[in-house]
Amino acid sequence: MNNVVFKNLGNMSYKQAWDYQEKLFNQIVAQKSANRKLPEEEQIKTQDYLLFVEHPPVFTLGKSGNESHLLINHKKLEEENIDYFKINRGGDITYHGPGQLVGYPIFNLDHYFTDIHKYLRFLEETIILTMAEYGLVGERSPGETGVWLDIGKPTARKICAMGVRASRWVTMHGFAFNVNTKLTHFGYIVPCGIKDKAVTTLALELGREVPLTEVQEKVKHHLAALFQFKFA
Repeated sequence: MNNVVFKNLGNMSYKQAWDYQEKLFNQIVAQKSANRKLPEEEQIKTQDYLLFVEHPPVFTLGKSGNESHLLINHKKLEEENIDYFKINRGGDITYHGPGQLVGYPIFNLDHYFTDIHKYLRFLEETIILTMAEYGLVGERSPGETGVWLDIGKPTARKICAMGVRASRWVTMHGFAFNVNTKLTHFGYIVPCGIKDKAVTTLALELGREVPLTEVQEKVKHHLAALFQFKFA
């Protein structure tokens, strides 16, 4: 069974967390490249990581995103004290902010399976299983990544956004699960480029705030069970 190092980064700026992800990602990719030149008995196994973090308000635009989905100008961003980054993950524009559980798995998928589609489905299933513990039915939306409620109904709403980058089967970026997130800033974007569905939070669905640490433990448990790893 593979070991994963868990790190709770607490409240950290998006740029600082992104730089840290890149550092771990590049270390793993470099080690995999070095291993290819070595006999099997001399190869060094790469280390996987799971990072949890809360970000101050920030919008991030994926490499396939449409900048017109940012509905305010840069002057308004400065006035609202919201950061904005164009980044190297898939997907469109999304929001990170206080009360949101952001998870960044830095995984070498050679330890599990080399299938990005399956990887994303496992991330979604992690959130779906966590929601079920609160009596909520999380769902997938055909052709769209993430976790939703009431798909196929006028009340359809997204509770968890996802966007990843992978190179040489090493992943970075991940998921953003709205736990106690204030939804005001979502009004400044077209979330994930999807115009016909709303956004929600765990707190809004339950009618009460939920301790973020409680949700973190549930997500960690389900992620480890699905990928069949243990925390180092």
